[in-house]
Amino acid sequence: MIVENTALPGVLLIRPKVFGDHRGYFKESWNRRVFAEHGLNLDFVQDNLSYSGRGILRGLHFQNPQPQGKLVQVLQGEVYDVAVDIRHGSPHFGRWFGTRLSSENHLQMYVPEGFAHGFYVLSEMALFAYKCTGPYAPEFEYSLRYDDPGLGIDWPLDVPPVLSAKDQAAVNLKDFPVDKLPLYVP
Repeated sequence: MIVENTALPGVLLIRPKVFGDHRGYFKESWNRRVFAEHGLNLDFVQDNLSYSGRGILRGLHFQNPQPQGKLVQVLQGEVYDVAVDIRHGSPHFGRWFGTRLSSENHLQMYVPEGFAHGFYVLSEMALFAYKCTGPYAPEFEYSLRYDDPGLGIDWPLDVPPVLSAKDQAAVNLKDFPVDKLPLYVP
């Protein structure tokens, strides 16, 4: 496994070893010891799967309090995955990192607590899997606009995005109450 830092401190790309032959492939997608050797001492409490069609955009979501770190990957298809630092007081506040995750490239991305997360489906369908460091708490879940001009995320939109009602009603980061944002702890 190779763990790579990104331009956004805390957000990591993980390249698992993939062993393939004429029958298919095998990869280890999570191993507590191996991840800890790379400084990722994570305690996952929940696994989730999301099935979505082309053009579905989910996010930008976060929870506070009761934040969730997420180890995300695509089991089938391809998405453009984005993490945004929304920790009040962070030197990287409002910065984002995005990358393509697919069943072909096998990349995983770790999105730490205190970051908003979202993805846009590029393939006909995508099966998206994520391990979470905290349980889902709908009473503390929020959504920021995917097209917030203050963030300037360069989504590779090949068809108009399809949003949930919650994501349609999302606000820009600058309009979100500061007291409900996670705090940056150096």
